[in-house]
Amino acid sequence: MAKRTLIPPLLAAAAGKAKMSPAIVSGDHVFLTGSTGGNAEGVMPNDPGQQFRNAFDKIGAILDEGGMTLQSVVEMTTYHVGLRDHFDLFDAVRLEYFDEPYPAWTAVEVAGLRREGAVVEIRVIAYSGSTG
Repeated sequence: MAKRTLIPPLLAAAAGKAKMSPAIVSGDHVFLTGSTGGNAEGVMPNDPGQQFRNAFDKIGAILDEGGMTLQSVVEMTTYHVGLRDHFDLFDAVRLEYFDEPYPAWTAVEVAGLRREGAVVEIRVIAYSGSTG
């Protein structure tokens, strides 16, 4: 099966430096690399709410590169440092980005993430085919 990458201009430099793909299209599904909450310049804000929005915005940019939206997301796994400390805030921000039908979702508490200061990493799978 053929596969291709999705690399929006916003993430091209970071993807090249890390030698990774922000997303791989394989068949009718798109598999996104986990996104943390650093901004477009790579700065990790101290505010968890801003981190959550930055991560969802990056996911949206990747999906847009493939002609999709966040409504294309069928499954989401979130990795949290301090899950119980910020779960209610994360859930409120999540609902700013998703409408029914909501994607399947698993939230996992972790001891740490690769990016210093990150409190969340979000990984999604999206459906790129028609819904007919």
